[in-house]
Amino acid sequence: MPAIDTLKSANQSRGEQKLREKAYESFTDLLLSGNIRPGQFLSQRELTQLTGLTLSAIRELIPRLEVEGLIVTIPQRGMQVVHADVKLVRDAFQFRLFLEREAAAVFAQEASDEALAQLRKEHELVLVNFERNSRKGRLSADLLAQAQSVDWKLHNTLIDFLGNTIISSAYRVNLLKLRIFRREQTRLDEAHVTPTMREHLAVLEALATRDPRKAADVIAVHILRARDRAL
Repeated sequence: MPAIDTLKSANQSRGEQKLREKAYESFTDLLLSGNIRPGQFLSQRELTQLTGLTLSAIRELIPRLEVEGLIVTIPQRGMQVVHADVKLVRDAFQFRLFLEREAAAVFAQEASDEALAQLRKEHELVLVNFERNSRKGRLSADLLAQAQSVDWKLHNTLIDFLGNTIISSAYRVNLLKLRIFRREQTRLDEAHVTPTMREHLAVLEALATRDPRKAADVIAVHILRARDRAL
């Protein structure tokens, strides 16, 4: 009986964890799609209607959203999605700068040649496809989505290479804020795909030198340029 009770408890715990993650993903999807807006006030019941989840699931979600700075609870008014402002964007990019400089330095010294070659191949493919289709006037949403995916992948790869789940989690929350609050300015558009891919290739060249200081300096330049574009 004790073993059965333990198994039931473990299954229940996994089920609750899965439900919490589903609630979080549902909320962030609504933010990224613009169905929930920065500065908007929401009640718990409105969130249940928007997400299709239970009230108990929403109540468990709220503390996490507060800790991550995605909402603030205002007495007698409800929950408010945090406002976007210049300071938030500057702070978010400064956070990225501190983490990614260190991540690039470690990656330069420890990543395999195969990992670097694969990242370079993906970027070169995006650049070739984009420039060829641009000349022919055949740019599509799929091409932009592919470029955006490769863009985010490089940064996430560097961060995840550290092998630190706390840093990876904090980095993704920070990136989520940038995506929410500056959806247009922080996403790649036709004018920025080519320069961004070339900047990334410069980062990869620096990483390939195996010089940690050079890698850190080059990615810092890239992040600061991205910050200026977002602002």
